[in-house]
Amino acid sequence: MDWLKEFLKPELIWFLIGMLLLLAEFAIPGLIVLFFGVGAWIVAGVCLVTDISLNVQLGIFIGASVLSLVLLRSWLKGMFVGHVGAKQDLTEDLQEFVGERAVVKQTITPKLAGKVELHGTNWTAEAEEEISDGAVVEIVAKDNLTLKVKAV
Repeated sequence: MDWLKEFLKPELIWFLIGMLLLLAEFAIPGLIVLFFGVGAWIVAGVCLVTDISLNVQLGIFIGASVLSLVLLRSWLKGMFVGHVGAKQDLTEDLQEFVGERAVVKQTITPKLAGKVELHGTNWTAEAEEEISDGAVVEIVAKDNLTLKVKAV
């Protein structure tokens, strides 16, 4: 039973709790559990240096976890998630391809959409008339990822 007492030292228990919390951060999104793992490691370090009661250990754990969460979360989240450099201007004309020309890669019929190549990318295209492969078309509108085209 001496080995059990040796294993159940507070610093080892807090270290293992911290390790489990840090591993749980990979499964739980939000970058919150990480700070509780760091708080547990801080308590493990304090327990390694001095002998303190369980109430003081819990107080240090809660204090260190919450303090690090409040002070460091936004900074770390910016590092991992990234920053938004610009937002989309809703007044901007989203019909950027209107008037451009593309090449038909898959026949387009009024009932069945086909494919066109524009700027090296294949797009789904619809037309009111049948347009065969290889024909050049002009883009008249854009609906999400579908281009409305007409024969040139």
